[in-house]
Amino acid sequence: MTSTTIDLIRHGEPVGGKKYRGQRDDPLSEKGWRQMWDTVGEFSGWHQVVASPLSRCSAFAQALHEKWGIPLKRDPRLKEVGFGEWEGRTAEELAQAEPHIVDEFRRDPVGKRPRGAEPLEAFHARVCAAWDDLLAEYGGQHVLVVCHAGVIRMVLAGVLGIPLDNVYRIQVASAGLTRIVVEGRGEHRMASLLFHHGRLADARSGAE
Repeated sequence: MTSTTIDLIRHGEPVGGKKYRGQRDDPLSEKGWRQMWDTVGEFSGWHQVVASPLSRCSAFAQALHEKWGIPLKRDPRLKEVGFGEWEGRTAEELAQAEPHIVDEFRRDPVGKRPRGAEPLEAFHARVCAAWDDLLAEYGGQHVLVVCHAGVIRMVLAGVLGIPLDNVYRIQVASAGLTRIVVEGRGEHRMASLLFHHGRLADARSGAE
C-alpha cells in the first residue's frame, strides 16, 4: 500500500509580531528565521517542498531548496485566509474598539467573519483542493508544506472531520510542525495525524 508523509510547518514570527496578518506579505523577522531553523535543524529527508507564495513562507522554502537541493513549488492556494478589514491589526487593537469581537469570532468563525474576509467555506475548499492535488502528484513521497496556521487548521479539519465551527480551537504555534501520514490513494486513502507542534531538529540529516 502506498504511504505518503506530509509535514506541514507554519512560518515563524514575521516582522511586526503577532497580528491578524492574513494575506499581507510581511517577511520573517530574525526571530522567525531562528524559529524555523530550530524546528527543522539539519533534516533534509523531503523529496519535495511546496510553499505558500507569501514571503514569510516562500523565503524559508527557498532557503531549504538552496541548502539541500530539494525541488520547490509554490502554490497560491496555500495562502493564508483573507481577513478583510482585520488585516494588519492585533487582537488588542480590535478589542479596544469592540471588546467582544475577537471572542465572538473564535467561537463562531463561520458566522462572525470580519468585514470583507474570505468565507471560511471557500478557504477550506481551496486548501482541500491543493491537498488533493499534492497527494495525487507526490503519492508515496515525503513532502514538506511551508504554510500558515489557517492552512494547517483547514487540512486538519479535512483529514480528521473537524467541523469548521471548531477550527479555531486548534492552536498552531509559530514554526510548529504537523505530520500526517496518508495510506492508500484516491477514495480509499486514510489519513492519520502522527504529531502536532513537533520539531525535527534532533533528527539526522536525511533520516526519518
